[in-house]
Amino acid sequence: MNHASGSAHQRFLPWRRTFEVGYWLVLTLINAVANSITVLMDIRREGLDFATWEPVIWEASSGLIWLALVLPIVWFTRRYPLHWDTWRRQLPWYLLASVAVSAAHVVGMVGLRIVAYRIQGSEYDFGDWGRQFLYEYLKDARTFAGMVLMIETYRFLLRRWQGEASLLAAPDEGPPLESVERPERFLVRKLGREFLVAANDIEWLQAASNYVNLRVRGHDYPLRSTIAGIEGKLDPRLFARIHRSYIVNLGQVASIEPLDSGDARVHLKDGSQLPCSRRYRDALKPR
Repeated sequence: MNHASGSAHQRFLPWRRTFEVGYWLVLTLINAVANSITVLMDIRREGLDFATWEPVIWEASSGLIWLALVLPIVWFTRRYPLHWDTWRRQLPWYLLASVAVSAAHVVGMVGLRIVAYRIQGSEYDFGDWGRQFLYEYLKDARTFAGMVLMIETYRFLLRRWQGEASLLAAPDEGPPLESVERPERFLVRKLGREFLVAANDIEWLQAASNYVNLRVRGHDYPLRSTIAGIEGKLDPRLFARIHRSYIVNLGQVASIEPLDSGDARVHLKDGSQLPCSRRYRDALKPR
């Protein structure tokens, strides 16, 4: 079961970017079309004097700006991740972000509408900016929250699919069977199952935003930690820091290739290559 799941995850990785981009494109298109139709139906029912193309411009301009905001929102959620133990501390940042996102959305969509109306030989009137912005913010805040929820849910599912590592916790009673400060094994949760990974089996570690990816037999298991934090828990006789973003298992090193820049390239036994900055190069040689 684990092998099949891992294979499925590996097959998904080359298509991951296409899936993510396609998801936001399709979602935006569906929302724009559905909202355009419902707004047009409301206009016809109320007998309002708007042309058929106007609701299309309203919804398309809004959707295009939301598309442009996806990457900034993704970056923001990586910079200020939401976890059960940090969400209260991060909440003020998300409230500020919701205002900034709404302001960018309103200014952007109004600008697009002004251009579109002029192309149609007409003028677009947004109305009173103060009142209209408050109205738009109440909608945008919900949309922003929904996008954050989708992004975090997607990341959670990906971590569960590929397997997420954690440190073994101390028992509620009695002494731990092994050192908690310098763990010999890591717990990996994958699709509802749990298994242990020996620290010696970790080939290398890479910093990835608020996680550190543990590379084990061709699989990456994210561990919620900083690279400096996990470095202090690894046996320095077995692991060495070679870059601000990388730690390597010394037993996996096949050779070290010096570069003209003063940095180096670390070749591993499985054929992988890792960067080694000059800051750590000299300390790595005698080891």
